[in-house]
Amino acid sequence: MTAPTVETHLSEADLTAALRSDAERGLTAEPKSLPPKWFYDARGSELFERITELPEYYPTRTERALLERVVGEIARAAHAEVLVELGAGSAAKTRLLLTALTSEGPLKTYVPQDVSSGALRDAADRVAAEFPTLAVHGVVSDFTDTLQNLPRGGRRMIAFLGGTIGNLIPAERAEFLAGIHDVLEPGERLLLGAGLVIAPDILVPAYDDAAGVTAEFNRNVLHVLNSRLDADFAPDKFDHVARWDPDHEWIEMRLAATEDMTVHVRALDLTVEFARGEQMLTEISAKFRVEGLRAELGAAGFETERVWTDKDDRFALVLAGRL
Repeated sequence: MTAPTVETHLSEADLTAALRSDAERGLTAEPKSLPPKWFYDARGSELFERITELPEYYPTRTERALLERVVGEIARAAHAEVLVELGAGSAAKTRLLLTALTSEGPLKTYVPQDVSSGALRDAADRVAAEFPTLAVHGVVSDFTDTLQNLPRGGRRMIAFLGGTIGNLIPAERAEFLAGIHDVLEPGERLLLGAGLVIAPDILVPAYDDAAGVTAEFNRNVLHVLNSRLDADFAPDKFDHVARWDPDHEWIEMRLAATEDMTVHVRALDLTVEFARGEQMLTEISAKFRVEGLRAELGAAGFETERVWTDKDDRFALVLAGRL
């Protein structure tokens, strides 16, 4: 087994600077908002893992079951020498891809990318031990603005799974997909996992579970601001709100103040007023229609080669080639 390598393009100082910028911009905006990436400190990551196991939360198990069913077809179609995974996290689902790509194709290298150095190193070590013939080359970066740091060479497939594409608004998706197109060579591929539009009575509970785990996950962004920016939010004074926006076809997660309050963010020398009932947007999770995915990929310079969906049409895996 060759020891994995990890290159870092995002330091703790960079993360802190990004958080400061996002917090100052979002907390002074009208209406207020915060990007969902700040849910994920160690506690937030643990809460999200609990969410994926909840009975209401269908996306993770649906995508995994779909991947199990079609992974051989993906491997034969992609014929990739290098697998790049954006937002790799624990790389749990990726093991299905790695097994298929090594047994049915010429895969030589796995490139996990993640914003968390610790999580990435752990995942890289586990994959290297489980797949000793693979070279593992981790990249610590923010996938939204450091795609150019991904290693080149070999016939690559970039995997972006988990429905995370839905956390971006349309303009951000267009920029992101165009960025992936620019770093790929003609004939290289993107494997995209995306949640599909389904009935709201199934969709909304996935983001507002009966046990309240998602509510705690949502409020965790306030704990992050308290710990990293010396803020004095009282998270228990914010209610979790999840609503379906039928016009945009996305779920919105918000935090609603239960009383008038004044919050101090000392690291920014910022005072923020909340009125009772005021809501702050913390996440969108867009859901898609297959033809819409084809159109967005086409606009970014990709040709959709295959689309696989589960039996209930709740989730899609799309294999697209860079033109």
